[in-house]
Amino acid sequence: MEKTYYDPKDLKKFGNVSDYQKELGDKFFDYYNKVFADSALSAKEKSLIALAVSHAVQCPYCIDAYTVDSLEKGYSEEQMMEAVHVATAIRGGASLVHSVQMMNKVDKLTM
Repeated sequence: MEKTYYDPKDLKKFGNVSDYQKELGDKFFDYYNKVFADSALSAKEKSLIALAVSHAVQCPYCIDAYTVDSLEKGYSEEQMMEAVHVATAIRGGASLVHSVQMMNKVDKLTM
């Protein structure tokens, strides 16, 4: 078995994060559960958004959890990969747009 820094078994311990600070942990999970409930967006749509965001923030636990959740909610592999590409485009664009700052500084220093 290959060792990784992130142990997939640790995902099952997520609910234990309240152990060292129950009040704040409970408030987080109340909020978390409310966020993922059906409302203006369906729980299904939120699952796909969570999968894309998981890739953008590079959380292996979230990627595992929302890959499973998205499949269970009926998304195809193609839809899931397209959502990941959307996240990738936004993340890449967010990095690239900051080059304007660099260009402004270069212009200021070389004028």
